[in-house]
Amino acid sequence: MSATDDQDLELAALRLLADREHSRQELRRKLKARATQPGQLEQLLDTLAEKGAQSDRRYTQEFIASRRRRGFGPVRIRMELTERGVSKALVDDCLDPDDALWDQILLETEKSKFGGKPPDGFSEWAKRARFLEYRGFAPAHIRRLLRE
Repeated sequence: MSATDDQDLELAALRLLADREHSRQELRRKLKARATQPGQLEQLLDTLAEKGAQSDRRYTQEFIASRRRRGFGPVRIRMELTERGVSKALVDDCLDPDDALWDQILLETEKSKFGGKPPDGFSEWAKRARFLEYRGFAPAHIRRLLRE
């Protein structure tokens, strides 16, 4: 394992992290082809985590904030984080599905998609509920807020 290979791999990782936060699994997937020696990539990922350049907690917090701003609910965010290799324990620690902010996000998402008008009958209400469920809000949460 040459120092040049290590430096090239580290520079590639830092370039990725400069663009946006990445989970450890995302970095592993993106850098796997560049690693020339067994264990080289894991050693780099450990070093980046120790230095604070890469943090799954920071990635998770920023991902949740970003998805909230785009109108996604906790169910979908949890699924997406799991797909990106974030541990269930970390997701549970960072994502509170009972936070009152989710009510506001659900109502804003519904308003931006369907305007401020109430639904015209059950089929329109069901259409809105399906959309919000797809966006990651729990059915009970949707029923409670849309009926108010």
